[in-house]
Amino acid sequence: MVREGIEEGAQSARIEELAQLLAHHSDLYYNEAAPVITDAEYDLLFDELKRLDPTHPQLDRVGSDPAPGSVKVEHLFPMQSLDKASEVAEISHFVAQTTAHGRRFVCQPKLDGSALSLEYRRGRLVRAATRGNGERGEDVTANARRIPNIPESLGWDGDCHIRGEVVMPLETFRSKYASFAPNPRNLAAGSLRQKHIEAGKGDAADLSFHAYGVMFPGLDHKHPDSPAPPDFNHDSQAIDWLTQNGIAAAGNEVVEAGVDEGIEEAGADEAVAEALLQVTENWARKRDTADWELDGVVIKLDEFRKRELLGKTAHHPRWALAWKFPSEEATTVLLGVDWQTGRTGTVTPVARVAPVRVSGVTVENTTLHNAGEIERLGISVGDRVRITRRGDVIPKIVEVLGEATSADLDNRFHADGTPFADPLPLRQGVKIPANCPRCRSGLQEDGAFIRCFNLECPSRLERSILYWCRALEMDGIGEKLAEQLCEAGLVKTLPDLYRLSGKDLEGLERMAEKSAANVIAQLDDGKTLDLAAFLAALGLPGIGPELAGGFAQEIGSSTAMFELLADSEAAVERLVRIEGVGETVARSFLSGLEMRREMVEDLVDVLTITDVEAVEKSGSLTGQTFCITGTLSHPRKEVALMIKAAGGKVVSTVSGKLDHLVAGESAGSKLDKANRLSVNVLSEVEVLSMIEAEAGVAEEPAEEAAEQEGAVESEDENPEIVGDAGPQQRSLEDY
Repeated sequence: MVREGIEEGAQSARIEELAQLLAHHSDLYYNEAAPVITDAEYDLLFDELKRLDPTHPQLDRVGSDPAPGSVKVEHLFPMQSLDKASEVAEISHFVAQTTAHGRRFVCQPKLDGSALSLEYRRGRLVRAATRGNGERGEDVTANARRIPNIPESLGWDGDCHIRGEVVMPLETFRSKYASFAPNPRNLAAGSLRQKHIEAGKGDAADLSFHAYGVMFPGLDHKHPDSPAPPDFNHDSQAIDWLTQNGIAAAGNEVVEAGVDEGIEEAGADEAVAEALLQVTENWARKRDTADWELDGVVIKLDEFRKRELLGKTAHHPRWALAWKFPSEEATTVLLGVDWQTGRTGTVTPVARVAPVRVSGVTVENTTLHNAGEIERLGISVGDRVRITRRGDVIPKIVEVLGEATSADLDNRFHADGTPFADPLPLRQGVKIPANCPRCRSGLQEDGAFIRCFNLECPSRLERSILYWCRALEMDGIGEKLAEQLCEAGLVKTLPDLYRLSGKDLEGLERMAEKSAANVIAQLDDGKTLDLAAFLAALGLPGIGPELAGGFAQEIGSSTAMFELLADSEAAVERLVRIEGVGETVARSFLSGLEMRREMVEDLVDVLTITDVEAVEKSGSLTGQTFCITGTLSHPRKEVALMIKAAGGKVVSTVSGKLDHLVAGESAGSKLDKANRLSVNVLSEVEVLSMIEAEAGVAEEPAEEAAEQEGAVESEDENPEIVGDAGPQQRSLEDY
C-alpha cells in the first residue's frame, strides 16, 4: 500500500512537471516564435502527458494563462467605438454621405455584453483580452477558456484576431442570477474579469461568445510558420469563414438593395436606406424574444476596398454605424438638483430622482444638461417626471408630468435591493447658482450654460487630473486619489503630479508603500511623450485626439507651439490648412493655450515632449489640388477619397491656384471659371486613369513578392490564399 502511494505521488508529480514543460515550450513556439526544442521532442512530452492524464487541460492549451486582470494587453488592432444613430435621417446620411453612396452592407444585431478579443496563433487560442480603453485591455484568457463556445483551436492553422461580444444568455440569467445581479451585461463583464471563480457571483462557464469580425496580422506580427490569410472582398465572406472554423457569429445579414438601371443617385440612396431601416425594424420586433439582451443593430459597409478609402476617425470607423433601438422610458420623482463643475468650467445640474428601473438598470441620478434645459422643461423639485436612457446609456429627463404625490414613491428599491424610504420633498423651483459650488467664484452665463472661469478651481483641477491620466493610460490615479491630492494641497496644478514622491502618497488614505510606488512608477514612465499625445491629454475645449494629432503634425514641436501665440492672426492662417480645422477651431485652440500658458510651460519643463514630424502623403497626385463638379458615374465623394488616397488634395472652390477641375455633366459655373483662369480641366475618365496609374505603380512590388512566394510554395493550389503584405483589418474593430 505504501509503495502504491509512492508511485501515485510520483506519477502526479510527473504529470505536473509535464504540464509545466508543455506550457513553457508551447509559449515559446506559439507566442514568442523562438522554440528551444524540436517538434519531435515536444511531441514526446505531449504524448507522455496524454498517456498519463488523457483529460489534462494543458493538452488543449498554449502556454500558461496569467490571472485575469493582472496583465495589460496592447491591442494590435485598436478596438474602437462606433458612431451611433437613432433617427431615420441618420441612416440616410450614413448611406448617401458618410459611405459615399454605399450600396452593399452587412448587418448584425448589437449584443449588449462585454467586448472581447481572441488571439489565435497557428490556429491555437493564446490570448483573450477585454476592450479596455481601445488601445490596451486586460488579459482574461483563463476565464475565456471556460466559455463553452470559444474553441481552443480553429480549423485553420494560421494567425488571426477575432473580435466579438461575450453575453449572458437571458434564460441562464433569470434562472441563476436575477435575484441578486443587476443585469446580464454587468454580470457578463464581472464574470469575465474576476481573478478567482469564487471571488464573483457569475460563472464564465455560463457565458457565450459571438463574433462580429476577424483581422489578420501582417508579416511583422504573425508567426513565421503561419500561412497567408484568406483573401476576402467582403466582410460577409469573413464572417462566413469564422462560422466554418467553429466560431459562433453575431449575425451576417447582407443588404444589397436592387437598384434599377438609370435610377438617379438620390433614389438609389433612398432605396438602400429603406432596406436597412427594414432590418432595424425586424430586429426591434425580435428584441423581446431574443436569447440575449440586444440594444440595436450594427450596419457596416461590406466592401473592404471602399472601407480603406473611407478610413476612420480617432473615435470610430467611418464605414460602420450602430443603430440604437428606441429608448425605454419610465416615470419617477425629482428629489433635488446638485450642481457640479467640470474640467472646462461648465457647471451642470444633476437631478436626484427616486430609484426607477429603465432598460434593466436602476437609475437614481440623471442629467439635466444645463441651466437652459431646466428653464425649457419648467421643472421643479417634487415634480413627477418621465425619464429615458438615451442609447440605453445616459439617463435623461424628457418631460414634466405635474406635481408628484406620496403614492408615486411607493414600491421603489435601490440598486442593492433595499427599499426606498425617503419622504416626498416640498415642491419648489430649481435655484440656478450664482457662484461655483466648489470654489465659490462668480459664475458667468454663456448662452444656455453657466461657467466657472477660475482655472484653479479644485473641481476643474480634479477633472483635469483624471482626464490627463486617462488620456495617458495612467490607471493608478482614479477619482478618489485625485480628490485626495487636491484636498491635501499636494497637487495645485497638473505639473505638480510629476513632483510627487512616494512619501507624499503614503500619507494618504488607503495608499500603502507598494501602491504609492506603483503610482510614482507610472508617472515616471509617462514623462516622455510626443506632442500629439501631449496636446490630446491637455483636453483643450473642442480638441480631441484626432485634431490634436493634426495640430501636432502642423506645429511639430513644443517650442513652435509657443511661437504661434506671438502672432495669432498668422497662426490662424496657418492652422486652418489642417484638415478639419476652420477658423473657429483654430482660435479656440490658440485661446485655450494662451489661458493655460503658465501651466503648459511648466508641464513642458517637467516632461520631455518629443517632436512630431509631418506625415508626407506620397503618390502620383501628391502636391496637386483638385475640385470636382457636375454629375459623375461614380459618387463624387468616392472619387474625392480616391484622389486623397493617391496623395492629392480636394478643395471646394475654383481659384487660380487650383491644378485640376474634374468636370462631369452639367458642370456649370465652376467650369466657366476654370476656363477663364486657365485651370486644367479633366474628365472623370482622365482622373480615374491618373489614379489607376498610381495604383498600378504601388501594386508592382506586391505582385512581384506574390510571384516569389508562389515559386516557393508552388504546391499550394488554393486560389483563396494570397501573400500577406502587412496588417489586414478584415472586420469591425469593436462595438
